[in-house]
Formats: sequence, structure tokens, C-alpha cells
Amino acid sequence: MSSLQYPWPETPPPGTTLEVAPGVRWISMPLPFQLDHINLWLLEDEGGWAIVDCGIGNAETRALWEAIFSKINGVKRVILTHYHPDHAGNADWLCKRFGAELWTTQGEYLTAHVVRASAAGYTVDAVLSVFKKNGLAEERVHDMAAIRGNTRYSALVPEFPHSYRRILDGDMVRIGRHEWKAIVGHGHAPEHLSLYCAELNVVIAGDMLLSTISTNVSVWSVDPEGDPLRLFLESVARYRELPQDVLVLPSHGKPFRGAHTRVEQLEKHHETRFGELKQALQEKPKSAAELLGVLFRRPLDAHQTFFAMGEAIAHLHYLYYAGQARRAVGADGVVRYANA
Repeated sequence: MSSLQYPWPETPPPGTTLEVAPGVRWISMPLPFQLDHINLWLLEDEGGWAIVDCGIGNAETRALWEAIFSKINGVKRVILTHYHPDHAGNADWLCKRFGAELWTTQGEYLTAHVVRASAAGYTVDAVLSVFKKNGLAEERVHDMAAIRGNTRYSALVPEFPHSYRRILDGDMVRIGRHEWKAIVGHGHAPEHLSLYCAELNVVIAGDMLLSTISTNVSVWSVDPEGDPLRLFLESVARYRELPQDVLVLPSHGKPFRGAHTRVEQLEKHHETRFGELKQALQEKPKSAAELLGVLFRRPLDAHQTFFAMGEAIAHLHYLYYAGQARRAVGADGVVRYANA
């Protein structure tokens, strides 16, 4: 299979479902971001349904869920791929409404609580401090602080369950008549959960394997010296263990076939970016902020810069830890990179 195949050309309208495999239904919910929708999944379960991811916790999304609930016979459990607000925002509301259990990995469960509380290194100030050390100008830091203050995690995830069922990598999770194998990946989130059903030849990929955009992989303040891009590339390579014609159900974009092809595309995408960065570092050392234009060839607003900075640092860390770049802290306290 040399290219991706899209069995369903149209996304189901919000408030409706579309069957993509026996007992597997596709739902689309709107998002108030540039990435304007998220795909959620209903899996037929014993005596009801399991929900995989649940949208942000606002009135619009909950009203659309209510329209869907009028057509199904109850929810038995809520499964989260990861803690990000578009995936976890309604978890507590759904669990309480149906007396359902939350199932996810420990890393995602605990991170959701820590981020909601703005504890440890999960604060806007801590993230912006890392960005300043990587060359972001003070005026841009100020603009980003104002934007992020209006989009706090706890506003999009109003509550979060106080207990859960833990899923580990390799676990076989029985949902209704089918077994789903847990595939835990890293880089985009601490312990991102994907689920693969061999009988149906379907994988719920979450944000790990998207069809038309590359997953955000960023260095954050809680792990400022981390190498998340290496972790992501190692994790996404595991999709080669699945059949090439597996039906991939991503959180954004449309379901597709061609997992191996998409892995190769993503690997080549990042290799191209590494090459462009090394080319840009030939003349003199540069900071992550100075290299934003190399990785992102479009104007970036404050919200977009927040994620772009994290990605730029992640690419530079990859090169540094791979021995392809060196770095030094200047007299101004800014970290700059040069070719090794």
C-alpha cells in the first residue's frame, strides 16, 4: 500500500454516529481551536457502550453528547487515550452521569490531576521561563502569558475523576465481544494509550498516528531536559508491528488505512526538519526562538507560538542527544545550538 486510503470521505455531523467496524462508531465533536474538531469513539460493551475520549468540558459538547445518548443504551466505562483537554474534558461528567468507571494509564490519570491543580512544573510561568531561556523575546512571552491565562486546563476540564482502572502496555482489555491490546506510547503525552483489536483489524490511535498533520511533540517545563521526539519516533515505529491495512482511527482527520506508509512519512518529515535545522546552524549558533521560522513557515500567533516553541526545543534536543549538535548558554542566559 503506497498511499493512505480513506474509506469514509465525510466526517459524521456532530451529534450523530457512524459505524466504521462492527460495534465501533465514530463521533466528531467541535473544538474552539484552529484544530476545530476531535474524533471520539463508541465501542459496543457488555450491557451498553464504552466511550474512548470525550471532548472538552463545555455546554456545547455536552448537549451533543445528550443527543447521542438518546440513541444508545447507556455507558459502562470511559476510556482515555491521554490527558489533553480535548480528550479528557468530560470524563468526570460522563462517569458521574452513568456511574461508569474511568480506564486509562497511570501517567495520564495523574498528569490530568497535576495539570488541573497547576502543581509541580505544570504552570504557565514555568513553561514561559523555559521559553525565555531558549531565546523567546520578552514581549512575546508577555503576549503568550495573557493568552494562556484564558485557556487554562481546568477551564476545559472542569472536574476529573478521583479513581480509575489502570491500563498497562500490553494489557488485553475486553470490551464487549472483542479483545483490545493496549499500546502505550510516549513523546506526545506521558503514557499515551492506543488500543488494537486484531479480530476487527482496527487500532484506535489517539494522537500518536494522525493522517494529515504531525503530532505535537514538545519539551515542557516539567521535563526541561527531556528528549520527547526520540521517544515519539520510537513509539510510532511500533505501528509497523500491526498489519499495513489496519484501519487507523485517529483523533484528528479521517480514519485511514496505510499505517506503515504513514509511519514512514512521519519519519521522513522529521528527518527533513533535522536537515533544515543543521543547515540553519552552519553560519552561527542559534536559539530555538531564532529557528521558529525554519520549522514553521507561516506567521504564528501567541497560541501557536506556545506549541511551536516546545516543538523547536524538542527538535534541537534530539540533535543534541544524538551527537549531531552542541549547545552553550550565552552571557544573556539563552541556550544556543551549533552543529557538532
